[in-house]
Amino acid sequence: MGCASDNHPPPQPRYLFLTEVGQPIKPDQLTLLVRRYVDSAEVGKRGACHLFRHTMATLMLENGADIRYIQAMLGHVKLETTAIYAQVSIRKLKEIHSATHPAKHKKS
Repeated sequence: MGCASDNHPPPQPRYLFLTEVGQPIKPDQLTLLVRRYVDSAEVGKRGACHLFRHTMATLMLENGADIRYIQAMLGHVKLETTAIYAQVSIRKLKEIHSATHPAKHKKS
């Protein structure tokens, strides 16, 4: 029928994570695997892949990344979702408050 793909095989799906035998790892399998590693590391937090997403977003915000870039990386449609998802740590809030509060910069 004159379709451009008539002479080419259909594109093969590409996977980021594979098992030892080359099969794609399903999202639930990856979550269980990562959860086991996090638990065995005894870092004091429970979680899996979501823990890494949240940590990455929070650290990027703390280091000055624009929240709109983080929104794009996380694939969020609404900016509000990113703002809730990647909350800035209390430590960073206290640091910024101390450095920028008007009472600290009051001229004599």
